[in-house]
Amino acid sequence: MEYFHEEQTLGKVYDSRLMRRLLRYAQPYWALIVLSVFLLLVISVTDLARPYLVKVAIDEHIMGANLPYVVVSTEVEHDSAVEIQGLRLLREDRIPGEIEGVRFKLVKEDGLHYLKGPGERLALSAEEVKELRAWDTAGIIRLGLTLFFILSLGFGLNYAQVYLLHYTGQRIVFDLRQHLFSHLQTLALAFFDGNPVGRLVTRVTNDTENLQEMYTAVLVNLFKDLFMLVGIVIVMFRLDLKLAWVSLATLPLIFALTAIFRIKARAAYRETRVRLARINANFAENISGMRLVQIFRQEKRKFKEFDEVNSSHYRASMRELYVYAVFRPMMELVYSLAMAILIWVGGGQVLQGMVEFGVLYAFISYLEQFFRPINDLTEKYNILQASMASAERIFLILDEEPAISEAERPLPLGTVQGRIEFKNVWFAYVQEEWVLKDVSFTVEPGQTVAFVGATGAGKSTIMNLLTRFYDIQKGQILIDGRDIKHLSKEELRRNVGLVMQDVFIFSGTIGDNIRLNNKKISPERIKSVARYVNADHFIRNLPQDYEEPVMERGATLSAGQRQLLAFARALAFDPAILVLDEATASIDTETEELIQDALPRLLKGRTSLVVAHRLSTIQDADNIIVLHRGKIREMGTHQELLAQKGFYYNLFLLQYKDEFKEVAGR
Repeated sequence: MEYFHEEQTLGKVYDSRLMRRLLRYAQPYWALIVLSVFLLLVISVTDLARPYLVKVAIDEHIMGANLPYVVVSTEVEHDSAVEIQGLRLLREDRIPGEIEGVRFKLVKEDGLHYLKGPGERLALSAEEVKELRAWDTAGIIRLGLTLFFILSLGFGLNYAQVYLLHYTGQRIVFDLRQHLFSHLQTLALAFFDGNPVGRLVTRVTNDTENLQEMYTAVLVNLFKDLFMLVGIVIVMFRLDLKLAWVSLATLPLIFALTAIFRIKARAAYRETRVRLARINANFAENISGMRLVQIFRQEKRKFKEFDEVNSSHYRASMRELYVYAVFRPMMELVYSLAMAILIWVGGGQVLQGMVEFGVLYAFISYLEQFFRPINDLTEKYNILQASMASAERIFLILDEEPAISEAERPLPLGTVQGRIEFKNVWFAYVQEEWVLKDVSFTVEPGQTVAFVGATGAGKSTIMNLLTRFYDIQKGQILIDGRDIKHLSKEELRRNVGLVMQDVFIFSGTIGDNIRLNNKKISPERIKSVARYVNADHFIRNLPQDYEEPVMERGATLSAGQRQLLAFARALAFDPAILVLDEATASIDTETEELIQDALPRLLKGRTSLVVAHRLSTIQDADNIIVLHRGKIREMGTHQELLAQKGFYYNLFLLQYKDEFKEVAGR
């Protein structure tokens, strides 16, 4: 697969196809999502209720003191009617129907309260004023308690909704990350050969995290924005038709600015992401090749290259910042314009007595709530763009078909005898650039067969093909007479142990790296195989012996110690077939002696394939196969090949010419 670049993954801001695929991961949690949306609906109702309750408190209780009180008879019943100085008073707006009567207004002059009527003025004591306003005071207390209850309910529901939403989002991303990691494990080595590890790690970490933000900050919260906007419009039109149209007068301008922002932001975002991808690629290349950069004194040139891509990213980022920096202030300006129009029209109507002051207050509050999700649009839009790009990159990996397909009905391997046969095998990593050409050989059970040849002859390729890290283009590879393509990959690899030149050590303990998380391998077994391959010598000298922690890639261990652990690891799993791929090529003399001492015990009773760099390690092999340019040139024992005086003989002379010269000199 040709690796997908960042530029390829910046398509639509919203892709319905990608969204449908993303929503499939949310299906197992649909009940939680529906519950979260329902909570958002209730939260929206509580948010809408707050300004309305304040409006009621202002118009019906606080500003009610400005309304006249009417003298009524006992026939007019109302709980707010009061007896003051022989007069039964009831506020005008609470009188059912039309009643004629003397009207008094509550006024305050020189610090004293009076009931002022036609031709008379009654001075009121503090107790009488309190009694006159008792109904309003009780109403304000009721509304205050109701508001407190709604605020408390809103807080509790918000907490529950946020927790539920983020829990759901984390579970969805957990499943997606599990699926992605599981899928990566099924892909053939050819995929990893063409894809940098750093970018694959980014797919599993950063890109999945972007999707978590999309599920929580955008997808579900859009429902709240929708509920709020629709609810505000409905309440506005129910309160006052004219003020509602006045409040929404700037909507065309909002739509126009949003459309312009969407176009500009998309272009700026694309450019920034492309520049960022170039920075990542340049930086990763320089870090990986730092040894060459320094030894050839290329620091200034590489710095200049990085400065160019970094400056390009800076300029693109500033253009993106300009788009976002303009949009939010423009929305604030539109909000201020809408507020100014509302106060101008609504304030005039309040002064004319056509609209109550509480209604104007409610419109001001609702207008602020109306613009809040619009102002948040920039952040949501940015998250949506990043999420769509991340989703596309993730699905490019998930859509990658495993190059090594599993057999539909795998044959049972049973107890492996260890007979290996290559029949007319042809293989190429790239199209028809053949690495192996018509290779045929047979390894009988229990035999040790060595492979020698120059670099690029195809030795390690044979080992990779036996374990099905790659599939051949022509021919057959058989184990105990069964084509390995018809076997379960898991069962095949369980019976083939591989020890490579470059040993990978995981972070953990010494024992963990021998066991490789196989709980069936007991601590006693670990110690036994370590002694068997002479690894116990250095392990017992460690402060915590088998519980000694090691860093990733075994940074605290020498190359020889890592190699001994690899032999112990292979033996712990007790494979029927053992593959040693230049396992002694890069170790010191002392460790080589330990391995040479352990090898006969390690190879005994199992079929072994050995790729050898040092010919001294394979002289006792049952068969030696000499490869040259992908073909088998010679085959036989050590002595037989020396007698032929061919490729093997020349390799032997090349390695031991100094010893021959020394003998000749004597």
